[in-house]
Amino acid sequence: MVGHISDFGLAKILSADKLNYSTNQSSSLGLRGTIGYAPPEYGLGSELSTKGDVYSYGILLLEMFTGKRPTHDMFKEGFSIHNFVMAALPERITEIIDPILLQERSRHRTPGNITFSDRHLQHLNSIFEIGLACSAESPSKRMDMSDVVSKLCSIRDKLLRPTHYRHERQTLNTAQSTGIQ
Repeated sequence: MVGHISDFGLAKILSADKLNYSTNQSSSLGLRGTIGYAPPEYGLGSELSTKGDVYSYGILLLEMFTGKRPTHDMFKEGFSIHNFVMAALPERITEIIDPILLQERSRHRTPGNITFSDRHLQHLNSIFEIGLACSAESPSKRMDMSDVVSKLCSIRDKLLRPTHYRHERQTLNTAQSTGIQ
């Protein structure tokens, strides 16, 4: 598997001779990972692992859809972006979604298009659930990235599939433009 996103806090810095990596330096000055994105086990001295990368990806996913960084002032004293999302799902999903995403959704709304927004909220809920599963505290409870990719591709495919409403609307528009009533 080839990584396409990484927590760059884990990246090793090239030594002065640019030929070898220095194993004693990291971009986080001795810390493993970037604050807010590093999994809890790294603070306990655990070795770097793919499960740690899954955790970082889950936090990134939650950040992208809430619009809140994991280091936001509201996340302190044990309250995290993970807890924030978990407490809101599924009933209060519209309260945690990044307002920019809601504006984008309302801009594409058409009269009577309730199914459109409900369908999007359902898929956003699924994305939040994936983010929560990736950012579980215990590494053994985190999703495998192959499952994450599979689920996200499935959500994408469902979102790109035309809805029944759109099909009916297109049929009606075609009938009206050809004079068939």
